[in-house]
Amino acid sequence: MSIETLVQDPSIPAESAPVLSSPYDSDEFNNSVMTTYARFPLALERGNGCRVWDTEGREYLDFVAGIATCTLGHAHPALVETVTRQIQTLHHVSNLYYIPVQAQLAKWLIEHSCAERVFFCNSGAEANEGAIKLARKYAHTVKGIDQPLILTAKASFHGRTLATITATGQPKYQKDFSPLVPGFHYVPYNDIEAIETAVSELDEGDRAVAAILLEPLQGEGGVRPGDIAYFQKIRKICDETGILLILDEVQVGVGRSGKFWGYENLGIEPDIFTSAKGLGGGIPIGAVMCKKFCDVFQPGDHASTFGGNPFACAAALCVCETIERDNILQNVQERGEQLRTGLSAIAAKYPNAVAEVRGWGLINGMELNPDSQTTSSDIVKAAIAEGLLLVPAGPKVIRFVPPLVVTEAEVDQALQAVERAMAKVMS
Repeated sequence: MSIETLVQDPSIPAESAPVLSSPYDSDEFNNSVMTTYARFPLALERGNGCRVWDTEGREYLDFVAGIATCTLGHAHPALVETVTRQIQTLHHVSNLYYIPVQAQLAKWLIEHSCAERVFFCNSGAEANEGAIKLARKYAHTVKGIDQPLILTAKASFHGRTLATITATGQPKYQKDFSPLVPGFHYVPYNDIEAIETAVSELDEGDRAVAAILLEPLQGEGGVRPGDIAYFQKIRKICDETGILLILDEVQVGVGRSGKFWGYENLGIEPDIFTSAKGLGGGIPIGAVMCKKFCDVFQPGDHASTFGGNPFACAAALCVCETIERDNILQNVQERGEQLRTGLSAIAAKYPNAVAEVRGWGLINGMELNPDSQTTSSDIVKAAIAEGLLLVPAGPKVIRFVPPLVVTEAEVDQALQAVERAMAKVMS
């Protein structure tokens, strides 16, 4: 299902969610909260570093990190100090006024990326919505395209709003939400011929491809890294045609891949890219970033009441500066290599069950064989019993996205828990 639901099959109705075995009253919870999530039977109440504790005091090693969001882990001293100071000073005003810390964050992002302009919002879906709007306005006002099309990839995931579920190339997310937003066309991921064919064949009359929206690494689509040659060829096509290249960095950005931005692994620069999740380290914030030439927004074109407020921007600036100051990217690279090596060793013990281990930095997936009776949710549930939190990325891929500050000892501990979980499920 989606990265937010943590279940292996979107056909499972929300009312079938498991009941908590602990004294926590899940019935009372479900009577008050919409049952849009099939939650695991676990109630968490505190965390520290890469560990969390449930309401019964049980400890878990957290390799979910709020789904690739808690960049610095839980209760990181620098983030605690920053948000405490900011909430005591000024937490929200309005974009009717200048917000100094918003400018500081934007400046940091520009200095550490290919971006030249930044717009702040609250989430990844909102960031992708903003990028879609920016691309459409650019198509109309600069390119003179009456019916702009945006190419996106099959098996992609771009959000839960109407426009972003339409951009998402997975019909299971679109079911029962029609009519969808027009103007999107889907192509297979890592297939350059499909891109070339679409660009050529869809250019007809008042209709033309205005932008290509892709994830550098497909997260929800099974932790599938983009091919370098594929993205470099797309960059060339965009340069030759004036098509905008938009990269969704919501899950893979802000150090998760071992580089600060996922596109750095591909040797290209996007025209527009988006961020959220890890940017605020768990505090809601999103961003649309772009080159100056395609910054066609004018006052009144786009807005966000909470976007770029002092509290969220202070948190995000703390996250970014801490990653840089503490050389956390090196840790991501080293721990990612350690994790993939360990997972590969486990996979070798179960050649009939595990198809592949893949990923970048600290976003990694272990894919089960399609003909295996075991699902990713089976492994995730067994891991919970071993004191390790994991998250599926579809019915056959287990995703490993710990905080970027995870230690060598914690990776070893996680691998041991995975091995015990696999042994129990496969026995």
